[in-house]
Amino acid sequence: MALAVALTAGLGSAAVTALPASAAGDSVKVQYRTSATGATADQAEPWFKVVNNGSGSVALNQVSFRYYFKADSPSTQYRYACSWAVKGCANITGTFGTLATPTATADRYLEITFTGGAGSLAPGADTGDMQLRFYRADWQTLRQSDDYSFDGSRTAYADWDKVTAKLGTGTVWGTAPGGNTPDPTPTPTDPTPTPTDPGPSGATLFDDFTYTSSSDPAIGAHGWSVRSNAGGPGVPGATWAPENVTFAAEGGNTVMNLETSTAGTGESTKHTEILTKTMKFKNGTYAARVKFSDAPKYGPDGDHLVQTFFPINDLKAPMADDYSEYDFEYLPNGGWGEPSNILYTTSWETYQADPWVAVNQHTESRQSYAGWHDLVLTIDNNAITYYIDGQVFGTHDARYLPERGMSINFNQWLIDLNGQPGSTPRAYDQKVDYVLHVKDQVLTPAQVAAKVGGYRTAGTAFVDTVPNS
Repeated sequence: MALAVALTAGLGSAAVTALPASAAGDSVKVQYRTSATGATADQAEPWFKVVNNGSGSVALNQVSFRYYFKADSPSTQYRYACSWAVKGCANITGTFGTLATPTATADRYLEITFTGGAGSLAPGADTGDMQLRFYRADWQTLRQSDDYSFDGSRTAYADWDKVTAKLGTGTVWGTAPGGNTPDPTPTPTDPTPTPTDPGPSGATLFDDFTYTSSSDPAIGAHGWSVRSNAGGPGVPGATWAPENVTFAAEGGNTVMNLETSTAGTGESTKHTEILTKTMKFKNGTYAARVKFSDAPKYGPDGDHLVQTFFPINDLKAPMADDYSEYDFEYLPNGGWGEPSNILYTTSWETYQADPWVAVNQHTESRQSYAGWHDLVLTIDNNAITYYIDGQVFGTHDARYLPERGMSINFNQWLIDLNGQPGSTPRAYDQKVDYVLHVKDQVLTPAQVAAKVGGYRTAGTAFVDTVPNS
């Protein structure tokens, strides 16, 4: 196979090695787009298609390509993951390497290779989407605006010559940064990760909420209680209605729905809650995929609604110092003095109800969070960290760490009836896709997604290995 190599001088002292595609026989090119367009991000998200632009069939296990980037520091390590691919994530491997000649925009690369299971490409065919990503091993924000192969303006697939591709041992596409001629094999800088890294293992609770109704015996057998007893929080005189916790197929999974309704009086108000019967959860990772709602299911809008996911234990006495609670609370119509949408994450040390005294730390965001969101909470011996959709939302101090075990809860309730004082019936929905807890292990949001994906691929709807002690 012919390979033309031309050396050109760049601006200043930076030289580049031009590596055009082969003009004859077999050849491939790479198309690129990104779904993370910011100068900084919690993870880089380069998506690719490999196109056979030659005249013969190409076996993908003979193809490799490289995405070049600048590490945030010499010691920073990265992890690769595949979110989804037409050819199957199991058939795509990512390996990190170091450039022989670092430049101002590149000292590392991510090399992508294929297994034999990826098959081959006919002339003119492409691989389809490869939705790839990589992130810092410490899950800190990474900078990508100074990365050679990154272009935040590319949100649709197009040819991209700042990625190099090989067919066999010959480079057939793209231009490497500086004077770097792509080597036949990468020089590893990090341990080779699996395509989807589920992170550290530990005693685990996972529930996909595959139940038929709130009275399904499996709910109790799996350690859950659907609340029916009276009491707070919320509108005085309201009831907690187990029948309003329902389950239905949605998006290929069974989804739990909590419906809260009212006709403007305490007696007509029905709140909903589901919680674990034991308080055995403490340090580790908590995660759930939750759909918040701004608009009511029916009827007029405006009620001061609270939609939640949280671990908690009981307050044994006012200002007791062994109380713990860690909240995701979304108020679509405001409340507690807020005029409109607000999302709180709150870490509690203790409180007193009368007169009201609260000892906590919170983070808030005043915007709409309607729709599905991935909520992750991690608790170790140093801090409490809240993530929303892979982004750090708030980090709270060690003084709020839990002293004893907690239950895991989801509930939806009305603070009061002042937001919508009318008597027309109305109802609101909060949906939950899954819940995950991994005891004593801090997982990144990407590792949470990989672990949940692993359970679903294996057809595992429920597991609980967390000890009761």
